[in-house]
Amino acid sequence: MRNVFEAILEFGHDEDFSPRESDDFRPTDAPAGSNEKLEALAKRVLRGEPLWHPEDRSDYSGLTGAVRPRE
Repeated sequence: MRNVFEAILEFGHDEDFSPRESDDFRPTDAPAGSNEKLEALAKRVLRGEPLWHPEDRSDYSGLTGAVRPRE
């Protein structure tokens, strides 16, 4: 599946879904939009947990990235 809409088409949806926190429900320091963050969100969905942890990284402070020269 490539997105949530394909998952709904294949498995249906549960309007009464109530996420639950498990012992594995921990914050991630991964920045928004990164592959690491997307993987963490996917694992949370598979475990039936809430998508967002109150202590997840909320900014990009302290991060560095590659700088590409303009052509």
